[in-house]
Amino acid sequence: MTPTRRRTRLVASLLGAAAVTLSACTGVTYEATPLPSQTTTPSRSAAPATPVSCDNPTQSYDPLPSIPVSSSISDRTVRRILDRGSLVVGVSADTFLFGARDPFTNRIEGFDIDIARAVAKSLLGSESKVRLRVITAADRLDVLKKREVDMVARNMTMTCGRWQEIAFSAEYYHSGQKVLVAKDPSGTVPTTTIEDLKGKRVCAPQGTSTLEKLRSVDGVQAVPARDHTGCLVLFQQGKADAITGDDTVLAGLAAQDPYTVVTSAPAVTDEPYGLGFNKGDVYLVRYVNRVLADLKADGRWKAIYNRWLADPLGPAPAPPPGVHGRAGS
Repeated sequence: MTPTRRRTRLVASLLGAAAVTLSACTGVTYEATPLPSQTTTPSRSAAPATPVSCDNPTQSYDPLPSIPVSSSISDRTVRRILDRGSLVVGVSADTFLFGARDPFTNRIEGFDIDIARAVAKSLLGSESKVRLRVITAADRLDVLKKREVDMVARNMTMTCGRWQEIAFSAEYYHSGQKVLVAKDPSGTVPTTTIEDLKGKRVCAPQGTSTLEKLRSVDGVQAVPARDHTGCLVLFQQGKADAITGDDTVLAGLAAQDPYTVVTSAPAVTDEPYGLGFNKGDVYLVRYVNRVLADLKADGRWKAIYNRWLADPLGPAPAPPPGVHGRAGS
Protein backbone atom coordinates (compact mmCIF):
# COMPACT_ATOMS: atom_id res chain seq x y z
CA MET A 1 0.00 0.00 0.00
CA THR A 2 1.41 3.41 -0.96
CA PRO A 3 1.92 6.19 1.61
CA THR A 4 -0.98 8.05 0.00
CA ARG A 5 -3.27 5.04 0.43
CA ARG A 6 -2.17 4.53 4.04
CA ARG A 7 -2.75 8.19 4.77
CA THR A 8 -6.15 8.09 3.08
CA ARG A 9 -7.15 5.07 5.17
CA LEU A 10 -6.02 6.83 8.36
CA VAL A 11 -7.91 10.00 7.47
CA ALA A 12 -10.97 7.95 6.55
CA SER A 13 -10.90 6.10 9.86
CA LEU A 14 -10.65 9.33 11.84
CA LEU A 15 -13.39 11.02 9.83
CA GLY A 16 -15.61 7.98 10.11
CA ALA A 17 -15.14 7.72 13.85
CA ALA A 18 -15.82 11.41 14.32
CA ALA A 19 -18.92 11.31 12.14
CA VAL A 20 -20.35 8.28 13.89
CA THR A 21 -19.70 9.76 17.33
CA LEU A 22 -21.25 13.08 16.37
CA SER A 23 -24.38 11.56 14.87
CA ALA A 24 -24.84 9.05 17.66
CA CYS A 25 -24.39 11.56 20.44
CA THR A 26 -25.88 14.76 19.10
CA GLY A 27 -28.04 13.88 16.15
CA VAL A 28 -26.73 16.87 14.21
CA THR A 29 -24.76 17.01 10.99
CA TYR A 30 -21.52 18.87 10.43
CA GLU A 31 -21.90 22.31 8.88
CA ALA A 32 -18.68 23.41 7.21
CA THR A 33 -17.46 26.92 8.01
CA PRO A 34 -17.08 28.96 4.82
CA LEU A 35 -13.57 30.01 3.90
CA PRO A 36 -12.98 33.71 3.23
CA SER A 37 -13.85 34.56 -0.35
CA GLN A 38 -12.93 37.48 -2.54
CA THR A 39 -15.74 39.90 -3.28
CA THR A 40 -16.35 40.18 -6.99
CA THR A 41 -17.85 43.03 -8.94
CA PRO A 42 -20.82 41.98 -11.06
CA SER A 43 -19.77 41.70 -14.68
CA ARG A 44 -21.61 39.97 -17.47
CA SER A 45 -20.61 38.37 -20.73
CA ALA A 46 -23.17 38.30 -23.50
CA ALA A 47 -26.02 36.17 -22.17
CA PRO A 48 -27.24 33.30 -24.32
CA ALA A 49 -30.81 33.08 -25.45
CA THR A 50 -32.96 31.05 -23.08
CA PRO A 51 -33.50 27.68 -24.74
CA VAL A 52 -37.07 26.98 -25.82
CA SER A 53 -36.75 23.34 -24.80
CA CYS A 54 -34.27 21.10 -23.04
CA ASP A 55 -34.24 17.62 -24.47
CA ASN A 56 -30.81 16.77 -23.04
CA PRO A 57 -29.59 18.46 -19.83
CA THR A 58 -26.04 17.14 -20.46
CA GLN A 59 -25.72 19.23 -23.64
CA SER A 60 -23.36 22.14 -23.04
CA TYR A 61 -21.68 24.76 -25.21
CA ASP A 62 -18.99 23.88 -27.75
CA PRO A 63 -15.48 23.84 -26.25
CA LEU A 64 -12.97 26.35 -27.55
CA PRO A 65 -10.83 24.89 -30.36
CA SER A 66 -7.77 25.12 -28.11
CA ILE A 67 -6.59 26.84 -24.93
CA PRO A 68 -5.93 30.48 -25.90
CA VAL A 69 -3.03 32.62 -24.76
CA SER A 70 -4.19 34.63 -21.75
CA SER A 71 -3.29 37.97 -23.30
CA SER A 72 -5.60 37.26 -26.25
CA ILE A 73 -8.73 36.78 -24.10
CA SER A 74 -11.12 39.73 -24.15
CA ASP A 75 -14.11 38.17 -22.36
CA ARG A 76 -14.89 40.33 -19.32
CA THR A 77 -15.55 37.48 -16.89
CA VAL A 78 -12.32 35.67 -17.71
CA ARG A 79 -10.36 38.92 -17.74
CA ARG A 80 -11.66 39.63 -14.23
CA ILE A 81 -10.39 36.22 -13.09
CA LEU A 82 -7.02 36.79 -14.75
CA ASP A 83 -6.65 40.26 -13.24
CA ARG A 84 -7.62 38.96 -9.79
CA GLY A 85 -5.08 36.18 -10.07
CA SER A 86 -7.32 33.47 -8.62
CA LEU A 87 -10.32 31.31 -9.52
CA VAL A 88 -13.07 31.38 -6.87
CA VAL A 89 -14.84 28.02 -6.67
CA GLY A 90 -17.78 26.93 -4.53
CA VAL A 91 -17.13 23.47 -3.06
CA SER A 92 -18.15 21.02 -0.36
CA ALA A 93 -15.99 20.42 2.70
CA ASP A 94 -17.82 17.34 4.00
CA THR A 95 -18.37 15.09 0.97
CA PHE A 96 -15.63 12.53 1.57
CA LEU A 97 -13.54 11.73 -1.54
CA PHE A 98 -15.16 14.55 -3.54
CA GLY A 99 -14.66 17.61 -1.35
CA ALA A 100 -13.71 17.14 2.31
CA ARG A 101 -11.39 18.83 4.77
CA ASP A 102 -8.32 16.81 5.77
CA PRO A 103 -8.16 17.03 9.60
CA PHE A 104 -4.35 16.89 9.55
CA THR A 105 -3.66 19.63 6.99
CA ASN A 106 -6.97 21.53 7.06
CA ARG A 107 -6.86 21.38 3.25
CA ILE A 108 -10.01 20.55 1.31
CA GLU A 109 -9.32 17.62 -0.99
CA GLY A 110 -11.12 15.25 -3.34
CA PHE A 111 -12.19 14.55 -6.91
CA ASP A 112 -14.08 17.83 -7.34
CA ILE A 113 -11.17 19.78 -5.89
CA ASP A 114 -8.67 18.25 -8.31
CA ILE A 115 -10.95 19.14 -11.23
CA ALA A 116 -11.16 22.74 -9.97
CA ARG A 117 -7.38 22.90 -9.59
CA ALA A 118 -6.93 21.67 -13.17
CA VAL A 119 -9.11 24.56 -14.40
CA ALA A 120 -7.13 27.04 -12.31
CA LYS A 121 -3.84 25.72 -13.67
CA SER A 122 -5.03 26.15 -17.24
CA LEU A 123 -6.36 29.66 -16.66
CA LEU A 124 -3.71 31.01 -14.30
CA GLY A 125 -0.69 28.76 -14.70
CA SER A 126 -0.84 27.15 -11.25
CA GLU A 127 -3.30 24.85 -9.53
CA SER A 128 -2.63 26.73 -6.30
CA LYS A 129 -4.34 29.83 -7.73
CA VAL A 130 -7.77 28.65 -6.69
CA ARG A 131 -9.80 30.01 -3.79
CA LEU A 132 -12.20 27.47 -2.33
CA ARG A 133 -15.41 28.79 -0.82
CA VAL A 134 -17.32 26.22 1.21
CA ILE A 135 -21.02 26.17 0.33
CA THR A 136 -23.98 23.93 1.07
CA ALA A 137 -25.93 22.09 -1.62
CA ALA A 138 -28.70 24.66 -1.22
CA ASP A 139 -26.23 27.51 -1.92
CA ARG A 140 -25.09 26.27 -5.31
CA LEU A 141 -27.41 28.21 -7.59
CA ASP A 142 -27.56 31.41 -5.55
CA VAL A 143 -23.79 31.94 -5.32
CA LEU A 144 -23.55 31.62 -9.09
CA LYS A 145 -26.48 33.92 -9.84
CA LYS A 146 -25.07 36.53 -7.41
CA ARG A 147 -21.55 36.10 -8.86
CA GLU A 148 -20.08 35.33 -5.48
CA VAL A 149 -18.03 32.54 -7.11
CA ASP A 150 -16.76 31.95 -10.64
CA MET A 151 -17.60 28.25 -10.69
CA VAL A 152 -19.22 25.57 -8.54
CA ALA A 153 -17.61 22.12 -8.28
CA ARG A 154 -19.91 20.37 -5.82
CA ASN A 155 -21.35 17.11 -7.24
CA MET A 156 -24.28 18.89 -8.91
CA THR A 157 -26.66 16.99 -11.19
CA MET A 158 -27.40 18.65 -14.53
CA THR A 159 -31.15 19.15 -15.04
CA CYS A 160 -33.27 21.09 -17.50
CA GLY A 161 -34.75 23.08 -14.62
CA ARG A 162 -31.32 24.20 -13.43
CA TRP A 163 -30.33 25.21 -16.96
CA GLN A 164 -33.04 27.89 -16.71
CA GLU A 165 -31.11 29.48 -13.82
CA ILE A 166 -27.42 28.72 -14.41
CA ALA A 167 -25.11 27.22 -17.04
CA PHE A 168 -23.25 23.92 -16.89
CA SER A 169 -20.04 22.57 -18.29
CA ALA A 170 -20.04 19.31 -20.18
CA GLU A 171 -20.59 16.29 -17.92
CA TYR A 172 -17.46 15.50 -15.90
CA TYR A 173 -18.75 12.64 -13.72
CA HIS A 174 -21.62 10.20 -14.08
CA SER A 175 -23.18 9.13 -10.82
CA GLY A 176 -26.20 7.02 -9.98
CA GLN A 177 -28.07 5.35 -7.13
CA LYS A 178 -26.35 2.19 -5.93
CA VAL A 179 -26.23 -0.05 -2.85
CA LEU A 180 -23.69 -0.45 -0.04
CA VAL A 181 -23.60 -3.74 1.88
CA ALA A 182 -21.32 -5.64 4.24
CA LYS A 183 -18.08 -6.77 2.63
CA ASP A 184 -17.81 -10.47 1.78
CA PRO A 185 -15.00 -12.14 3.78
CA SER A 186 -13.70 -13.63 0.52
CA GLY A 187 -13.18 -10.16 -0.88
CA THR A 188 -15.58 -10.77 -3.77
CA VAL A 189 -17.57 -7.66 -4.70
CA PRO A 190 -21.27 -8.62 -4.65
CA THR A 191 -23.67 -7.83 -7.47
CA THR A 192 -26.55 -7.07 -5.10
CA THR A 193 -29.32 -4.82 -6.42
CA ILE A 194 -32.06 -3.08 -4.45
CA GLU A 195 -34.51 -5.70 -5.74
CA ASP A 196 -32.28 -8.44 -4.27
CA LEU A 197 -32.81 -6.98 -0.79
CA LYS A 198 -36.44 -8.05 -0.36
CA GLY A 199 -37.09 -8.76 3.31
CA LYS A 200 -34.06 -6.66 4.26
CA ARG A 201 -33.81 -3.27 5.96
CA VAL A 202 -32.34 -0.64 3.65
CA CYS A 203 -31.49 2.87 4.83
CA ALA A 204 -31.79 6.15 2.90
CA PRO A 205 -31.94 9.80 4.06
CA GLN A 206 -35.29 11.42 4.76
CA GLY A 207 -36.72 13.84 2.21
CA THR A 208 -34.72 12.47 -0.73
CA SER A 209 -35.67 10.98 -4.09
CA THR A 210 -33.48 8.05 -3.04
CA LEU A 211 -35.87 7.21 -0.21
CA GLU A 212 -38.86 7.61 -2.54
CA LYS A 213 -37.28 5.18 -5.00
CA LEU A 214 -36.55 2.75 -2.17
CA ARG A 215 -40.15 2.82 -0.94
CA SER A 216 -41.34 1.86 -4.42
CA VAL A 217 -39.52 -1.48 -4.27
CA ASP A 218 -41.84 -4.26 -3.10
CA GLY A 219 -40.65 -6.29 -0.14
CA VAL A 220 -37.87 -3.96 0.98
CA GLN A 221 -38.18 -2.36 4.41
CA ALA A 222 -37.18 1.29 4.02
CA VAL A 223 -35.31 2.67 7.02
CA PRO A 224 -35.16 6.48 6.99
CA ALA A 225 -32.35 8.45 8.65
CA ARG A 226 -31.47 12.10 8.89
CA ASP A 227 -28.57 11.75 6.43
CA HIS A 228 -26.17 9.16 5.04
CA THR A 229 -23.97 9.41 8.12
CA GLY A 230 -27.04 8.46 10.15
CA CYS A 231 -27.54 5.49 7.82
CA LEU A 232 -23.96 4.40 8.45
CA VAL A 233 -24.56 4.54 12.20
CA LEU A 234 -27.71 2.39 11.85
CA PHE A 235 -25.82 -0.04 9.62
CA GLN A 236 -22.97 -0.35 12.13
CA GLN A 237 -25.48 -0.86 14.95
CA GLY A 238 -27.14 -3.71 13.05
CA LYS A 239 -30.37 -1.76 12.53
CA ALA A 240 -30.01 -1.67 8.74
CA ASP A 241 -28.77 -4.34 6.34
CA ALA A 242 -27.79 -2.01 3.50
CA ILE A 243 -27.60 1.66 2.49
CA THR A 244 -28.61 3.19 -0.83
CA GLY A 245 -27.63 6.52 -2.41
CA ASP A 246 -25.47 8.10 -5.12
CA ASP A 247 -22.29 6.11 -5.68
CA THR A 248 -20.28 9.24 -4.83
CA VAL A 249 -21.74 9.28 -1.31
CA LEU A 250 -21.53 5.52 -0.86
CA ALA A 251 -17.87 5.56 -1.94
CA GLY A 252 -17.15 7.95 0.91
CA LEU A 253 -18.99 5.73 3.40
CA ALA A 254 -17.11 2.66 2.18
CA ALA A 255 -13.81 4.49 2.60
CA GLN A 256 -14.75 5.30 6.20
CA ASP A 257 -15.87 1.75 7.07
CA PRO A 258 -13.52 -0.96 5.72
CA TYR A 259 -16.15 -3.65 6.39
CA THR A 260 -18.50 -2.26 3.73
CA VAL A 261 -18.45 -2.28 -0.06
CA VAL A 262 -20.43 -0.67 -2.89
CA THR A 263 -21.93 -3.47 -4.99
CA SER A 264 -21.05 -3.80 -8.67
CA ALA A 265 -24.69 -3.80 -9.77
CA PRO A 266 -25.61 -1.09 -12.30
CA ALA A 267 -26.96 2.18 -10.93
CA VAL A 268 -30.75 2.47 -10.88
CA THR A 269 -30.76 6.20 -11.70
CA ASP A 270 -28.64 8.53 -13.85
CA GLU A 271 -27.04 11.53 -12.16
CA PRO A 272 -24.82 13.47 -14.62
CA TYR A 273 -22.61 15.96 -12.77
CA GLY A 274 -21.61 19.28 -14.35
CA LEU A 275 -19.57 22.23 -13.15
CA GLY A 276 -21.86 25.21 -12.53
CA PHE A 277 -21.47 28.76 -13.88
CA ASN A 278 -23.38 32.01 -14.05
CA LYS A 279 -25.84 31.79 -16.93
CA GLY A 280 -24.15 34.65 -18.80
CA ASP A 281 -20.63 33.21 -18.72
CA VAL A 282 -20.78 31.29 -21.99
CA TYR A 283 -17.16 31.96 -22.94
CA LEU A 284 -15.93 30.70 -19.55
CA VAL A 285 -18.01 27.55 -19.96
CA ARG A 286 -16.52 27.00 -23.44
CA TYR A 287 -13.03 27.48 -22.00
CA VAL A 288 -13.67 24.96 -19.23
CA ASN A 289 -15.19 22.51 -21.69
CA ARG A 290 -11.88 22.63 -23.57
CA VAL A 291 -10.05 21.88 -20.31
CA LEU A 292 -12.38 18.95 -19.54
CA ALA A 293 -12.03 17.54 -23.05
CA ASP A 294 -8.24 17.64 -22.69
CA LEU A 295 -8.35 16.03 -19.23
CA LYS A 296 -10.44 13.17 -20.60
CA ALA A 297 -8.29 12.72 -23.70
CA ASP A 298 -4.82 12.70 -22.13
CA GLY A 299 -5.53 10.42 -19.17
CA ARG A 300 -5.56 13.02 -16.40
CA TRP A 301 -9.27 12.48 -15.72
CA LYS A 302 -8.66 8.76 -15.13
CA ALA A 303 -5.69 9.55 -12.88
CA ILE A 304 -7.86 11.84 -10.74
CA TYR A 305 -10.60 9.20 -10.59
CA ASN A 306 -8.19 6.45 -9.58
CA ARG A 307 -6.60 8.66 -6.93
CA TRP A 308 -9.88 9.15 -5.08
CA LEU A 309 -12.40 6.55 -6.21
CA ALA A 310 -10.62 3.39 -7.37
CA ASP A 311 -10.53 1.81 -3.90
CA PRO A 312 -14.29 1.94 -3.20
CA LEU A 313 -15.60 1.86 -6.79
CA GLY A 314 -12.96 0.01 -8.80
CA PRO A 315 -10.64 1.24 -11.59
CA ALA A 316 -11.68 4.27 -13.59
CA PRO A 317 -14.24 3.70 -16.33
CA ALA A 318 -14.15 5.64 -19.58
CA PRO A 319 -14.79 9.33 -18.86
CA PRO A 320 -18.33 10.51 -19.61
CA PRO A 321 -18.39 11.87 -23.16
CA GLY A 322 -18.94 15.57 -23.58
CA VAL A 323 -22.19 16.51 -25.31
CA HIS A 324 -21.93 19.90 -27.01
CA GLY A 325 -23.80 22.11 -29.45
CA ARG A 326 -26.06 24.08 -27.10
CA ALA A 327 -27.09 27.38 -28.66
CA GLY A 328 -25.28 30.39 -27.25
CA SER A 329 -22.60 32.95 -28.10
